[in-house]
Amino acid sequence: DISDFKRIKGIGKVKALQLSIQFEIAKRMMRGARSEGILLDEPIKVWEYLYPEVRTSGVEKVWVLCLDRKNKLIRSELVTSGTATASLVHSREVFRPAIRHGATAIILAHNHPSGDPTPSAADLRVTKEILKSSTIVNIDLLDHIIIGETENCPNSLGFYSFSEAGVI
Repeated sequence: DISDFKRIKGIGKVKALQLSIQFEIAKRMMRGARSEGILLDEPIKVWEYLYPEVRTSGVEKVWVLCLDRKNKLIRSELVTSGTATASLVHSREVFRPAIRHGATAIILAHNHPSGDPTPSAADLRVTKEILKSSTIVNIDLLDHIIIGETENCPNSLGFYSFSEAGVI
């Protein structure tokens, strides 16, 4: 964030903006190179894919990872961005990119800015709603993964997988 750079002595508004742009370009380049045929068949792979994107985010963001029938990534799409403690997501936002890109399955993922990936009651409710909707549109919901930090995670993994927990 520009304000973070400006706190460093000797960095003004223009230099902070330049640095911020360079970081964004680097993230896009990394994401572009990694998305070619990436296989997302384990929760750790989803965490590794999204963690660079969310590690500095102060707000909750929700992604839909559109997959082909072999669980290869077709497209990763940010569908909502919320506050420091909440992000609202509805089935229509989740399945719109999946339908548009011809996905046969999706993985829903979001971050917890606190770093603790333990699901909230709202996370559980939304997951069950999206799971029910997935049967209607005939696009499999393979997992819902909450991205956090390894040091703030009860199991030190840095993520919570609804599939591994038996919810999906």
